[in-house]
Amino acid sequence: MVPERVRRLEPYKTETSKARVKLSSNELPFSIPEPLRERIKEEVSKIPIERYPDPQAKDLKEVVADFFGVSEENLILGNGSDELIYYLSSIFGDGGIYIPVPTFPIYSLSAEALGKRKVEVLLDEEFDVDLEASLKAVKNEGCTLAYYSYPNNPTGNLFSRDRIRKIREIGTVTVIDEAYYSFSGETFLEEALSREDTFVLRSLSKIGMAGLRIGVLIGREEVVKEIDKVRLPFNVTYPSRAIARVMLTEGREFIEDSVRKVVRERERLKKEMESMEEVEVFPSYANFILFRTPHPAKLVHSKLLERGVLVRDVSYMPKLERCLRVSVGTPEENDEFLEALCGVLRELS
Repeated sequence: MVPERVRRLEPYKTETSKARVKLSSNELPFSIPEPLRERIKEEVSKIPIERYPDPQAKDLKEVVADFFGVSEENLILGNGSDELIYYLSSIFGDGGIYIPVPTFPIYSLSAEALGKRKVEVLLDEEFDVDLEASLKAVKNEGCTLAYYSYPNNPTGNLFSRDRIRKIREIGTVTVIDEAYYSFSGETFLEEALSREDTFVLRSLSKIGMAGLRIGVLIGREEVVKEIDKVRLPFNVTYPSRAIARVMLTEGREFIEDSVRKVVRERERLKKEMESMEEVEVFPSYANFILFRTPHPAKLVHSKLLERGVLVRDVSYMPKLERCLRVSVGTPEENDEFLEALCGVLRELS
């Protein structure tokens, strides 16, 4: 009874191993200040949990719109960006979905789950979009939708904007997933607000609210209005909305200060890793760093875990042989990771 396309699906991989230092999921590493926690408790205590929330989540939309500098009419809120990706794939993916890989696996998973044709094209040697191969594939396959993780997860780099635009010229609806925008400062927002064929995705998960599962789609008002017709009702819960409102208003200074700290630590961590003889470090504009060693990634991963440090093994992805991804943590966590990595490399060498 279960369709074959579903039987073929591989579930999304995540890390659930227990560790003293968890640097595997690209979360904000800093704890919410106690006064802010108390304000969250106050707001949550007011929630009428016996009632359905406003299906349009207007109270949260107003705050999110202000935070990202757009109008409420340009937004759709989702239960994480994953939900919004499913909507976009469902609506625009009939001709095929172009995905430059390696990248965030949900783009491919949504295509497969919805029975859409995915067209995956390998990135070039610099982890940038392979323009010639991509143009050929998009034209030959008649792709109508394209996803770009910007910065790309798990490689951490920014794709060339001109290459994205040239592929868009063929006629693909273009989705720029800016989940890590806060750490790069680079955006396609102006184009998303001015063009009907371009959308930006943002997330609250990377700036301290991963547990709330709130994603944001941004686009032209008239197109967003049409997409909103397929959105499931009450998809953002009362508690998530209440907590996010406090975080994005009273907690805004905490978020912005935390992001600055992460960027500083990212550069320090990168510099320290580059000084290690057996470590190849790739450029990053996100809150994580991709690196490669001469040893099997699975072995390095397990040895780090023995030392209490959890990172992400991404070597199962194309072009990422022997690669791992480490999230930027607190200064103390980063120091523990560096010490553990040095120890592992000495042991394996």
